[in-house]
Amino acid sequence: MKPAPPKPESDKPAPLNIAQLTGQSQSHLQEVFPGHFLHRDVVAAYLLLVEQAAEEGIALRLASGFRSFDRQLAIWNAKARGERPVVDSGGEPVAMAALSEREKVFAILRWSALPGASRHHWGSDMDIWDSAAVSDSYQLQLSPDEYAAGGPFGACSRWLDELISHGKTEFFRPYTQVGSGGKADGVAAEPWHLSFRPLATICEQALTPDVLHKLIENTDICLKAAILENLDEIYSRFIRLQY
Repeated sequence: MKPAPPKPESDKPAPLNIAQLTGQSQSHLQEVFPGHFLHRDVVAAYLLLVEQAAEEGIALRLASGFRSFDRQLAIWNAKARGERPVVDSGGEPVAMAALSEREKVFAILRWSALPGASRHHWGSDMDIWDSAAVSDSYQLQLSPDEYAAGGPFGACSRWLDELISHGKTEFFRPYTQVGSGGKADGVAAEPWHLSFRPLATICEQALTPDVLHKLIENTDICLKAAILENLDEIYSRFIRLQY
């Protein structure tokens, strides 16, 4: 298994500007495959990971890389309006009509990032799968069962666990079984979600509650008042990771 070479101190990724950080600019990106973009400083590390996976018979593929602010906003508003389903940690539908606005916000956040706060905005984060483990007609779900033991991507998930635990890659899983922030009530576990630590750490430090408050305040987003009123808790539970 080929280890990732250490990154020279002088080659550390540069900080993103506010537009890049919040998904409103694509100037920091490079196309990896048609329709799939990552931060230009992440591409080489990702392609190395693909090579390492291939040595194990795993065809690592991107389900998604960069996601824009507008796309995240459309997802959020569709869920808030009841046009798109909201599910709980077990994948069961949430009766949104019976919830308060605060409860609706936190129900959506279980699986969907606040627009402007998605790690996918940075180009450091991606959702991956193993195309060698399924047929060409397979409908990818990005569900925990797919990555669990016995699931089609279980072997890929175990390989990533080993790679990460032995420090043979700079990628890590930000959303583990306990959720973000080290709390069970944070973001649901996403074993398909990888993050490139050198860049993601810089972005996490730059994405402050003040940045998000100004952005949300000037955005046509559903549940705005409840988001702003609870932003400190949202930041602690769903945005800022605790290592």
